[in-house]
Amino acid sequence: MAELREVAETLGASEVSTYIASGNLICVPPGDPGEFDQALEAAIESRFGFFREVVSRSVPELEAAVRAHPFEVIDEKFSYLYPLTGTPGTARVTEFAARSFGDDRLAVIGDDLHIRYAAGAGTSKLTPPVIAKALGVTGTGRNLRTVAKLIALAG
Repeated sequence: MAELREVAETLGASEVSTYIASGNLICVPPGDPGEFDQALEAAIESRFGFFREVVSRSVPELEAAVRAHPFEVIDEKFSYLYPLTGTPGTARVTEFAARSFGDDRLAVIGDDLHIRYAAGAGTSKLTPPVIAKALGVTGTGRNLRTVAKLIALAG
């Protein structure tokens, strides 16, 4: 994660830190966050040799998304916020929401996917490739415990 912090700093980000080894970068981007996301994607690909989408959210955006989580939180590790790279079209959301994923529950609110896994993300058929194909946008999921920690660290 030290290398990821270094890449972000090279691009002009300030107050750079990371949380756990899963790509959680906390920083103040220099200028437009969307432009920074794109620059960081390119820099990651150049430096590490693989593409990884970058999804940014401000603290107020994360806080609002957590407040909007539509499912009862039985266990934070099974309740996820999945920030998306864009807002999926209404038809895609409707079709996706109509699909059955067993006892897993999902809802798209704006450019966030909310999930409550019945038995954990590792056993679900609701996987990143399935989500990307269905919604036409990619994203990255974090359980609500991790999201709360990111908010605390950034705040």
